Amino acid sequence: MAAQFGRRLRRGATTTAVAAAAVAALSASQAPGSPLVASEDDQPAAGATPSDDNAASGNSPYFTDLPPLNTPNKPGASVNLPVTGSAESGIPASILAAYKKTQQTVAGTDPACRLPWQLLAAIGKVESGQARGGRVDAQGTTLSPILGPALNGQGFALIKDTDNGAYDGDSTHDRAVGPMQFIPSTWETWGQDGNGDGRKDPNNIYDAALAAGRYLCAGSRDLSLAGDLDRAVLSYNHSNEYLRTVRSWFEYYKRGTHEVPDGTGILPVDIGAGRDRGTGSGRPATTTSPSASPSPSPSPSPHGSTTPKPPSKPSPPPTNPDGPAGKPSYPPPTPEPTPSQTLAGVKDAGTGELTATAGDAFAERIKVRARNGFGGPLAKVSVTFTVTGDTDAAFDGGKRTVTLATGADGTVTAPVLNAGEKTGEFTVRATATGTSLPAVSYTATVTARQADAIDRTGTTKPTAAPGATFADVEVKATYKGAVAHGVAVTATMITDDEKPVANDKGPYFEDEDGHPVRTLTDLSTDADGKLVLPKIHAGDTAGTYKLRLTTEGGATVVIELMVEAAA
Repeated sequence: MAAQFGRRLRRGATTTAVAAAAVAALSASQAPGSPLVASEDDQPAAGATPSDDNAASGNSPYFTDLPPLNTPNKPGASVNLPVTGSAESGIPASILAAYKKTQQTVAGTDPACRLPWQLLAAIGKVESGQARGGRVDAQGTTLSPILGPALNGQGFALIKDTDNGAYDGDSTHDRAVGPMQFIPSTWETWGQDGNGDGRKDPNNIYDAALAAGRYLCAGSRDLSLAGDLDRAVLSYNHSNEYLRTVRSWFEYYKRGTHEVPDGTGILPVDIGAGRDRGTGSGRPATTTSPSASPSPSPSPSPHGSTTPKPPSKPSPPPTNPDGPAGKPSYPPPTPEPTPSQTLAGVKDAGTGELTATAGDAFAERIKVRARNGFGGPLAKVSVTFTVTGDTDAAFDGGKRTVTLATGADGTVTAPVLNAGEKTGEFTVRATATGTSLPAVSYTATVTARQADAIDRTGTTKPTAAPGATFADVEVKATYKGAVAHGVAVTATMITDDEKPVANDKGPYFEDEDGHPVRTLTDLSTDADGKLVLPKIHAGDTAGTYKLRLTTEGGATVVIELMVEAAA
């Protein structure tokens, strides 16, 4: 797809108007999801428009440069091209390692998502120019914070401060933070520890890439499907132009890329169009060490009228920026969360017994509560409900996995659960999305359809001569006066004793091989509650015999069968 575009710059990165209410509920409940192959006219897949205005980045502006006309290699070639490949196809070593590690991690926990690392690379390119050309320390943390403009409603979304400036240094409005540009409220829900240092730092590429991967895979997305991939990208930033830009880089990186040293990646030309990129130059990064105190360049609004003010608490410059190969370490801005902000787990919030008849919906709905370190409720926590076990039960819409966010009271209720046709027990688990905290498990039971009455529909006594067959025998089952469809029925030829038992003489059915059988168990009523019995053979001996029909639920009817010798 990259071949369709020259390397050009499109101004006005945020082309979509965003109202204040459109981003008021920036939770991770709208999880993203799926890989894609662009169409010839570069249009989003059908149905890709998101259903609401939640977005991981708060719909902040982004870099709009497109890949060069010439792709790095022909389709299907190796993705490990030599360093002599196109400069634009070079990805800084730490950044590339973080993307590939995320793909491997997600493949182990959510293989159905099929997350490609090239999608993370495309988003990282558009959001931050691959962490400003790979300007990160040995642990993958940016040498200085990467901040978007203040989301103050002046050309951008209006998102008032949600983190007291903890992540973005702005206690008035939120700003997108880090190489993958998460807004603080979304990071609180989706933040990850991708490098195993015990912290969740949006300025660390390993942490941010894993959080982006989890976010894109949320719900039941399969990123090998174009529609799911488009929805995933749009959930990151609700703009069709953003989708087209990410898609173009995704296709470009799929055709080939190579590793370059950290700090030497090519920066987007559009370095000042909307983001505080941490550098005042629109030139590509060089192989020399970054300056000691990079100055954020002014970022005009999409309308070219105002420039977002810098963070109210600017971060100190990195120590010894011109040091040796071990790049300088920049202290993360993330403070230790208080117990009231820390997710301690999820627990049941009063869910009753889960029992339903086959084909019906469960009357009870699963409800859980997220709690903090003090045991109190915690809002905006992403909870994933998953149906497991040998069952065809599913939530409304046929989904076996659903992800929702807790409300202000810390609770969230799963969608209606439908029983399906398979009887027996199965399990539903509720987990805090993207964490290793214990799940809450629920046992659900599906019982067979029942009937409390069954009667023969005809009035003529079934009669047949020896060696002949009876006319069709039909019965109808009801439950509480209503038609009982899909009810299991057992038919047995019985003796005429005080305590009847199965009869081994007289009329019989035939199995698939034509052998006589006098008990059938694989019968059920149709949509009208009726059942026409298989052909009944009279046998060779005249007399009166009995056929007993029993339904699931205990309803019974006995029908007399008369075998009469010819006059």
